[in-house]
Amino acid sequence: MIGSIPPKNTVTLNLSLKIEDRGHWASKTEFLLAVAGNVVGMGNVWRFPYLCYKNGGGVFLVPYVVFVVTCGIPLFLLETAMGQYTQEGGITCWRRICPLAEGIGYAGQLIQLYGMCYMMILAWALFYLTFSFSSELPWASCNNPWNTDECNVAGRNLTLNGTQHSNSTSAATEFWEHRVLSISNGIEETGKVHWEVLLCLTAVWIICYFCIWKGVKSTGKVVYFTATFPYVMLLVLLVRGLTLPGALEGVVFYLYPDPEKLLDPQVWMEACAQVFFSYSTCVGMLTVLGSYNTYNNNCYRDCFMLCLLNSCTSVVAGFAVFSVLGFMAHEHGKPIAEVAESGPGLAFIAYPQAVAMIPLPQLWAVCFFIMVILLCVDTQFTAIEGIVTSVTDVFPRVLRGARRREIFLLLFCIICYLTQIIMVTEGGMYWFQLYDYYACSGACLLFLSIFQSLTIGWVFGANRLCNIIQDMTGSYPNVVFRLCWKYLTPLASLVTFIYYLVELQPLTYNRGYVYPDWAYGFGRLMSLSSIVLVPAWALGRLGTTKGTLKQSSLDSTDRYSKRINNKKKIQKQDKLYLIALL
Repeated sequence: MIGSIPPKNTVTLNLSLKIEDRGHWASKTEFLLAVAGNVVGMGNVWRFPYLCYKNGGGVFLVPYVVFVVTCGIPLFLLETAMGQYTQEGGITCWRRICPLAEGIGYAGQLIQLYGMCYMMILAWALFYLTFSFSSELPWASCNNPWNTDECNVAGRNLTLNGTQHSNSTSAATEFWEHRVLSISNGIEETGKVHWEVLLCLTAVWIICYFCIWKGVKSTGKVVYFTATFPYVMLLVLLVRGLTLPGALEGVVFYLYPDPEKLLDPQVWMEACAQVFFSYSTCVGMLTVLGSYNTYNNNCYRDCFMLCLLNSCTSVVAGFAVFSVLGFMAHEHGKPIAEVAESGPGLAFIAYPQAVAMIPLPQLWAVCFFIMVILLCVDTQFTAIEGIVTSVTDVFPRVLRGARRREIFLLLFCIICYLTQIIMVTEGGMYWFQLYDYYACSGACLLFLSIFQSLTIGWVFGANRLCNIIQDMTGSYPNVVFRLCWKYLTPLASLVTFIYYLVELQPLTYNRGYVYPDWAYGFGRLMSLSSIVLVPAWALGRLGTTKGTLKQSSLDSTDRYSKRINNKKKIQKQDKLYLIALL
């Protein structure tokens, strides 16, 4: 009826189609917790501490802080501010900022899509959690059906009656390889589906779906628990770890400085890659979360708070991890270097083996795997939210309506779940590593960082972005941010990207299994699929848009600059009026 008022939270188009409003966070706390939950993940626990001890202990913090300042914080602010200003997802924000660079948005979402493989970590952690309630932890003994004759509780180089058994394996390793993975001899041997892990995978997908099925309304409530409780568990494990014998040796080993490592380019490359992984930059996730802020939210201050929280969590997690590893090395009489692991080897072999030796092992195993699950679950469901929001913003008339978004989310989860069934087979670990090494590689993120910072720094304009941030927050960013967006971030990313490609080695499993050629080809194809999208989209845009290069890249930019220009005109008029009155 003419003159009727549309329902609340809807936008009416063509007098017939109703599109639901995107919505906003109910409070600033929800935004902070959602971002903290997304950026603080397993990389802080199982990757940073290992890199720290491997690359010179305390001196590793030097290149780490350098890249945090030159890449991490500037990109964090850039992406959050883009989302908050445009109120758009990871794809359409580039359509508003610089249409020529919209391929960056598509590439970021493709990497996020490949990253759905990390749901397997959740499934494995849930599998371990169920066994943590056993009267005897199954990875603490060699009396199980899956154990071999080479099994022993301590692990490698066991000496019995004066004879050294160098080929022995730990009970925790055999539980991981024979019970959890039931791993085959190669990626060609798919084998049967491990139905228990499949049930765990089903459960975690259902959990993630219901965490975000109502958009930010449900996500904002869930993160109050998922983003805070891991810190409780981390604190409990830290206190317990520091009270164990041998903990001090573990902490010293973790941070003992080796200044010569600063001359090794590999150390700087790994520090840069760690910053990109742990800060969730270049994949559009921060843009999506920032897009649900109100226009005048102080994202400038939030950026510093969240980046400080992220990096401090990494350092503290190192104390919790290496105090326990120091205890295990002390009990077995081994060097800590022999028990230190990174990635799944830490979460599912080394740490479980260590907690099995502590009094009340079931309690500490439950605490640890609850922490792992919560660290992973909010990272994953916010990643799903990022993809769904970005696609919904591309097709708002189709997907942003009553229950249409929920149906799209359900279909997305089902399709991703079905594609991951191959990862719960006997050859699944080979597939998981293939995705992790190639599809979600640091090279892809570095490539996007180069073009993202160049686009904002030179095409859109670093000064223009600073004016936008000042308009939203009232604070004008430090000159360092403009230097980073224009020079330091793209230069650091380019140098690291080139070194990464030069030093790139073919993927192997357990330092022994070599993948077949077709697997390497498939992996490289996944890497190229996200990289090629950026120049391909730019060329396509140039070929289909009339006008000059500047018009192709800035037509939307100029439209979005009107607010700033109009505000400056008003301020100038007010100033002249005040002078006239005086």
